[in-house]
Amino acid sequence: MKCLWVAREIPFPADSGDRIYSAQMARAFGQANGRMSYIGIADSITESVPDDPMVDWISVHGQRHGLLRSLFSRLPLVAAMHATQAYAKRLDELFAQPWDVIVFDHYASGWALQRFLVSPMAASARRPRLVYLAHNHEEQVLRAVAAESAASLFKRLGFWQNYLKVRSLERYMVSQVDLVTAITEEDAASFTSQCRDVRTVVLTPGYNGVVCAARTITHATPRHVIMVGSFQWAAKQENLREFLRIADPVFARNGIVFDVVGSMPDSLRAELTPGLNATRLHGFVQDPGPLFEGARIGLVPEAIGGGFKLKFLDYLFRRMPVATLADAAAGLPGNLRAELIQRGSLAALAEGIVENIDAVEYLNGMQQRAFDAAGSLFQWRDRGVALVEALR
Repeated sequence: MKCLWVAREIPFPADSGDRIYSAQMARAFGQANGRMSYIGIADSITESVPDDPMVDWISVHGQRHGLLRSLFSRLPLVAAMHATQAYAKRLDELFAQPWDVIVFDHYASGWALQRFLVSPMAASARRPRLVYLAHNHEEQVLRAVAAESAASLFKRLGFWQNYLKVRSLERYMVSQVDLVTAITEEDAASFTSQCRDVRTVVLTPGYNGVVCAARTITHATPRHVIMVGSFQWAAKQENLREFLRIADPVFARNGIVFDVVGSMPDSLRAELTPGLNATRLHGFVQDPGPLFEGARIGLVPEAIGGGFKLKFLDYLFRRMPVATLADAAAGLPGNLRAELIQRGSLAALAEGIVENIDAVEYLNGMQQRAFDAAGSLFQWRDRGVALVEALR
């Protein structure tokens, strides 16, 4: 099948969950289907695109739209920032060509779907099959961000405005495409409940990162807890604020160090740092291996934001016992969820870590059983084959 993959940006460096999912899904589809074309905005920090015989990476150059202009757009914020004139012009050229499949990656590519549907190709007898590659059920995620944010009134009004725009665009995309991919079974059910006739296929992430052949936690292992991620998105920032407010004093009282690893705005760091006692904000770390080795538990405390959390796989394959909110473990099969420290609230999660951090035999058994269960479940190539089969 001749395929065009329309995304926000060229996903390199693959330094966030969204970029990892886009890059690996595109490669997996290309390997299962044959050569394909992928288009997105490339910026000055983008590393060189890897040599891949199955993916033709088409870079659109030029600046994204600024925040102020995007706020006044009818499109959601992220979509408006990427809907540049240069990108639109390049898409019009590509939409004039015959395609068998066009994948619209992330709700932020909804503006490109709108543009395609008014093109001559959309009305032709050779209209390609259209796919919405969802990263979350975004309507639910953005509503939670707006409803649970502790930001200023002005900022919360902005969250509600963006939520309404996302809700409208995502529902439009689901109603117009032939296939929706969901990252969890829960997301697939949410899409189906809104549009009964939609076809869905669940494509949980695969894993191609570091695999630790063996690891033993001992009483000599530092009493550290680690959380990795990218804290550029509003939902991630709200999650971090709320967890630190509750857990930092608990960890400090119990002699536990909390290592937070991942890029964040300078403004967020400046806001959080003065009130912290047990927490270390490391920022982006090129090689987090030593921090993983020097910790007893990996943490996923995300109360806001659905979908599959890629950091689970980093922890599981590095043989790190995992503590998480029960609601954050969406997408994991039951046998894996059984090997996690799960609690129903952030306060209970912090106390659960205190209860278990010195139980090294329990932690070692947990990480071993989780590693064994995960070994064959998260192969990217299987996701590419599943998408090809769903289209055929």
